[in-house]
Amino acid sequence: MTPEAGAEDPADVLVVGAGPSGLALALSAHDHGARVRVVERRPERFRPSRALILHPRALEGLRPLGVVDELLARADTSPVVDLHLGARVVTARLDDVVLPGTAFPHPVLVRQAEAESVLDEALARRGVTVERGTEFVGRVGHRAGLRRGGTSEEASFRCLAGCDGPASAVRATTGVPWRGGPYRQEILLADLELDGLRPGRAHVVAAADGLVFLFPIGEHAPWRLLATTRSTPFETPFGQPGPPVPDQELRSVLDASGLPVQLVRTAWSSRVRLQHRVADRFRQGDVFLVGDAAHAHSPAGGQGMNTGILDALNLGWKLAGAVDPRAGGTAREALLDSYELERRPVDRQVLALTHAMFWGEAGTGRLPRFVRGRLAPLGAPAASALLGRPRLTAAGLGVLAQFHVRYRRSPMSVTAGRVRGKPRAGDRLPDALVRCGAPAVRLHGLTAAPGFHVLLERSAPDLDAAALGPGVQVHRLEDRPGEGGTVVRPDGHVGLRAARIDGGQVSAWLAAARGRP
Repeated sequence: MTPEAGAEDPADVLVVGAGPSGLALALSAHDHGARVRVVERRPERFRPSRALILHPRALEGLRPLGVVDELLARADTSPVVDLHLGARVVTARLDDVVLPGTAFPHPVLVRQAEAESVLDEALARRGVTVERGTEFVGRVGHRAGLRRGGTSEEASFRCLAGCDGPASAVRATTGVPWRGGPYRQEILLADLELDGLRPGRAHVVAAADGLVFLFPIGEHAPWRLLATTRSTPFETPFGQPGPPVPDQELRSVLDASGLPVQLVRTAWSSRVRLQHRVADRFRQGDVFLVGDAAHAHSPAGGQGMNTGILDALNLGWKLAGAVDPRAGGTAREALLDSYELERRPVDRQVLALTHAMFWGEAGTGRLPRFVRGRLAPLGAPAASALLGRPRLTAAGLGVLAQFHVRYRRSPMSVTAGRVRGKPRAGDRLPDALVRCGAPAVRLHGLTAAPGFHVLLERSAPDLDAAALGPGVQVHRLEDRPGEGGTVVRPDGHVGLRAARIDGGQVSAWLAAARGRP
């Protein structure tokens, strides 16, 4: 294995920030051949989790990096949610909902701290140590200023990834506008010991003042509270834990929820300021913005950690291709430009979705308060009926899971000949059952390794994987008639669809995907 870049060596990819986005990016870039270095301003790994949900698409994307089994081992993989609508309680069992075409049919509950721990440990096994207590303080060209304690350093890099959150220091060096604004609401987070609450399930209350969530995965006490309230003035940066919440205010929130619960002890609490913003650009030269450094939104729908991970998985393999000495010219630029071309429209859609959902969850106007306080209890029978129709529920979860995301207009999405059916170039590869030898297997099982995967139809000509270069695997689908084939990108999207595939087509597409002229 090539040794990773350290303090005295230039890094192919310098990652600033060791949250889920930064760690996933470092893993992806490393596993596709780049020398990576990860620096993190926080001196300690642990911090209170703000994100608690991993959606199926993020799990699919992380699977080739070999971390999903450990993530699921630390997660609640069969979440049960009691939705309190006035006097009615509607129970939703998420493992009753089966999203088609995936090995991960529903979201799972997992603390952000646990996700970071799993990704951090995976990097450590690869010989990459996160340099904690190391602050990025600026850059000149391809040299970054780093400070650790009283020691300063200039570190050279070929590509720089800002994964350092909404107050991104990397973004500040680019001058890229950060458009949007603050919310009038903030969230209250707390780890609580409670009496009177049914254990082993999450509780969601639609109250006139806002939604109240209680998750049975607190870090300092059994229950994690997440509630929305009107914003109060304090100076903590957006998205970061602010001042503690008085017990009296927490009791008022619980009392207003109508839950028959008593607060026994507050182990930890914090206010968190919220904003909705997106960067005008995700790339400036060889500097890239990822996750919360590129877009910030409300916690509605549990999109933040997942969207950042998907950003990272889109970019990691592209950076690894771009830093290869054989990459260059317009091909390299097109490859790197495709990150923003693909992800920024998606992230803007996520921002719009979470903005609309947050209005319903936390809006302080008469209409959202009326909907939560009056209409929601009346809609309890309809909610129960809806949960009894798994296809409708699965459709909603599929939107939150970002299964609809596709990159059909990307230069990395190529169609050769008259191809019929789906998936099309740019689409997510569904996890279909196929025969590739015996017994039958799932497509995502075939592609659960870093690199590019070529899927040949039954009568397609043979392709020599070795001739296509390192990091390419070829699979023949014996139950798929035709002479065509598909090339699957490392992030699980279709790169090339060909009606009749040949080695020249595949080699040409792979050259573009590696940024080579």
